[in-house]
Amino acid sequence: MRHLSLSTTAAAVLALACTAPGAALAASDASTAALLAQIERLTARIEALEQQNKAMDKALESERISEQEPELVTRVKAVEQQVAATKKSTALTESLSGLSAGFSLTTVAQRPSRSVSLPGSQLDGEFGHSQLNYRADAYVEVPLESMGNIDHKVYGQLRFGQGDGLNGGNTFAAPNASAFRVSATNPDDAVGVLAQAWYQASIPLPLGGFKPHSKQTLEVTFGKLDLFGFFDQNQAAGDETRQFLNTAFVHNPLLDAGGDIGADSYGFAPGLHLSYLNHSQASEPWRLSLGLFGAGQGANYERVFSSPLLMAQAETQLRLFGGLNGNYRLYYWRTGQAPHFDASAEPAHRSGWGLSVDQRVSDSATVFGRYGQHIQGAGARFDKALTGGVEFTGSAWGRGSDALGLAAGWLQSSTEFRNASAQLPGDNNLLAYGYQAQGAEHLFETYYRWRVNKQFEISPSLQYFGHPGANPDAKPYYILSLRAQLSY
Repeated sequence: MRHLSLSTTAAAVLALACTAPGAALAASDASTAALLAQIERLTARIEALEQQNKAMDKALESERISEQEPELVTRVKAVEQQVAATKKSTALTESLSGLSAGFSLTTVAQRPSRSVSLPGSQLDGEFGHSQLNYRADAYVEVPLESMGNIDHKVYGQLRFGQGDGLNGGNTFAAPNASAFRVSATNPDDAVGVLAQAWYQASIPLPLGGFKPHSKQTLEVTFGKLDLFGFFDQNQAAGDETRQFLNTAFVHNPLLDAGGDIGADSYGFAPGLHLSYLNHSQASEPWRLSLGLFGAGQGANYERVFSSPLLMAQAETQLRLFGGLNGNYRLYYWRTGQAPHFDASAEPAHRSGWGLSVDQRVSDSATVFGRYGQHIQGAGARFDKALTGGVEFTGSAWGRGSDALGLAAGWLQSSTEFRNASAQLPGDNNLLAYGYQAQGAEHLFETYYRWRVNKQFEISPSLQYFGHPGANPDAKPYYILSLRAQLSY
C-alpha cells in the first residue's frame, strides 16, 4: 500500500507542474478518491481478518476437530493431537522401562521300560504305560522408582498345569521334575496358583556412599519364594524345562527329593532372604546369603517362626582353565519340620550341608556336581547324595544352540530306613515295604536339547534307575521322555 500511495502522489505532482491550476486541482481530487478507495478496501480486509481470528480462537477453544472449522485450525489441532499421543507413548515407555515379562509352556511325554510299583496308587499297584503332563509359567518383574541409591523391584509368577508324570514310584528320586497338578482328586482341574510374589531391594554399600563407586551390595528379599532361586543354584543342572528332568539332578536330592526343603505342595514357601555381594573383583565376585523360610505347616503360613527352615550359603566365582568361569557354592540347612518316611510319625528335625559346583572346562563343555549329607536328624529315606555330570554345547558339531547332557547319581539309604524296611507286613509295621533296603539307589540320565527356533525346543531323554528305593532285589528299568518347550 505504501508503494501505491507514493506513485499516486508523484503522478499528481508531475501533473500539477505541467498543467493549469484547474487541471491540477482535478487531478488531485482524483488521486485523493483513489487513495480513499484503497483505504476502504484495506479496512474491509482488516475487518475480515479480525473475524477470521475470532472464529479461529473460538474453534481452538474446543478440542474437537470439525470440517466446519478453518483449515488452519484443523491442521493445528491434528498436530497437537499427534504431539499429545507422542508424549503419552513416551511417558508409557518411560514407566515400563526395565519391566520384563515372560511365558513358558513345558510338555513332557514319558514311558517306562517295564511296570513299576506305585504303592497305594489308583493304577492297580503299578504303572507300565506312557504318561503325559504339561506345565505353564507366566512371570512379570517390575522395577520400582529408586529411593535415593536404593534400587528395588517386585516379582510375580503364576503356574498351572495337569498330569503327575511317572512320579510316585518306589524310588528316592522322581523322574519328572516338571510335573505340576493342583488337584489330586480331579485330573481335569487345571487351576493355577500364585507360585511366587516377592519384593527385593538392592542397597549399595557403604550406606550414603557414591553409588557408581560402590563395590558391595546388600539385597533384601521377602514374600512367597522359590528357595532354589537363591540357594543351591547350578548353571548346568538347575532347570527342568531345558536340562535334566530327574529331581536328583535339578536340585540337591536331600533338599528336594528328600523333602528337607519343607515347601508347600507346589515347591514354594514364605520367606526372607538376605544377601551380601562383594564385587570388588569384577571377574571373581563372592556372596554370603542367609534365608529363613516356612517349612512343613509353615509353608502354609503356620508355625513359620517356631519351626522354620534356616539356610546359609557362601558362594564365589572363579576363573580357571585359562580364565573360564566357574561357580562354587557351599551351604548349610536346618529344618524343624522335615517329613518322616513313616507317615504316622511326627515331622522330624534335621540338618545337613551341601555343595554345588559348575565349572566350564572348555568353550563347549561345563562339568557340574552336587553333594549333600545329613549332620543329624531322623526320618530320612536316604542321608547322603552325590550327583554329577557334564553339559556340552552343540558348537562342537555346528549346532551352537543345542546341548547334550549326561549325569549320574548315587543316593545312599539311611540306617534308620534300612532297619525299618526290613520289617515285613505282618510285623505290625506301618511301612510295609516288603523288602530290606540296602546300599544306594543309582541314577543316570542323558538328554539332547534341539533348538528348533528361538522360542521352541525339543528334548528327548533317557533315564536309568538301578536298585530303585535301595531295593537290592528290584530290577533296573528305563524311562524314555520327550519334552517340548515353548518360551516367550
